[in-house]
Amino acid sequence: MPPIITSLTNPRIKHAVALRDKKTRDADRLMLIEGFDDLSLAVTCLPSLRALFYCPALFKISDGEARAFRQTCAKADAELIEVTEPVFRKIAYRDGPDGWLAVAPQPDLSLERLNPTRPNPLIVIAERVEKPGNLGAILRTADAAGADAVIVCDPIADLTNPNVVRASIGALFSVPVATATNAETLAWLRARGIAIVATTPAATQPFTAVDLTGPIAILVGEEKYGLSRFWLDQADLSVLIPMAGKVNSLNVSVSAALLVYEAVKQRMGR
Repeated sequence: MPPIITSLTNPRIKHAVALRDKKTRDADRLMLIEGFDDLSLAVTCLPSLRALFYCPALFKISDGEARAFRQTCAKADAELIEVTEPVFRKIAYRDGPDGWLAVAPQPDLSLERLNPTRPNPLIVIAERVEKPGNLGAILRTADAAGADAVIVCDPIADLTNPNVVRASIGALFSVPVATATNAETLAWLRARGIAIVATTPAATQPFTAVDLTGPIAILVGEEKYGLSRFWLDQADLSVLIPMAGKVNSLNVSVSAALLVYEAVKQRMGR
């Protein structure tokens, strides 16, 4: 059994900390996944893990569950590395860590790998979403609603950012996800006959008044400015979310959830 890592300056520990930086993640094609719940989903969706750092002093599950989970990660090719509590707190990026953190290969985020098989696919497109929490919440909604894919256009927030992984609670790995330019995404949608539904306060019809049962892509835009002129000009349908209060916008992840679940409701009705 390998020795427990106790040094804060151990090269493996320094590399794990460095993976918080996008340049290091992209150069090494790796990412961090922290937390038992997120990892439990990731290990069933990803082809492999690179390493699993664990600290029994921080576990919030039973010893039997911990042993079983380590075995599951080992079967996914993860090197098992026990560390002391001070060392784990150095590599952890969450408040109140639960003693589990993995280094994993970055998932394939190419647009070409997306292949919706339903005749009426439901796609969610997020353009230039900036905050990792919002992007993670959109992924959670897509997973819960059974969306066929999420495409992040001209991204500002990095999908491998640990805070996106955290906010998605692992949905980054359970939903088919891609990143692409606006032009690439438009060509992909047109080639598959998927209609574009843009959300904008300039629209005249509410989102509940349009047919969302066909093959559609629901688009939401940047937190501050909304969708770009590119998508507003290309949209097959433009819809608004009625607002009766004094604020002039909703959180982008809330807007996405409203439209996605309206589509789900309509499809269930059919």
